[in-house]
Amino acid sequence: EALVVESGGGLVQTGGSLRLSCAASGFTVDDNAVAWFRQAPGKEREYVACIDVLRGSIRYADSVKGRFTVSADTAKNSVYLQMHKMKSEDTAIYKCVTPITGWGCGPAKGFRLGAWGQGTQVTVSS
Repeated sequence: EALVVESGGGLVQTGGSLRLSCAASGFTVDDNAVAWFRQAPGKEREYVACIDVLRGSIRYADSVKGRFTVSADTAKNSVYLQMHKMKSEDTAIYKCVTPITGWGCGPAKGFRLGAWGQGTQVTVSS
């Protein structure tokens, strides 16, 4: 069974940095894509970033390009989301997910039935 567990959330000031971790088990991040989604209160879930080591692909939402970096450590079987220049609109619950088999970093619909973590809260204060 594929499982992911997020960590690293917390409170950060505007302009600050934070790194989220996603520890995977039951599958390997070197041949399965892992994505980060976030959801703020009253807003739709947003597809933030994705990494597919096998296919050599990375994608980002326009809202985080140039500020967030997604990476993978295959030795630790983990994926990370490094966030810089954070804004109040980055406040949300962040979840990592691995999609259905073979989906890669495709559209969000391929992640609906994937393995989701419980999430970690990120709060950006001014």
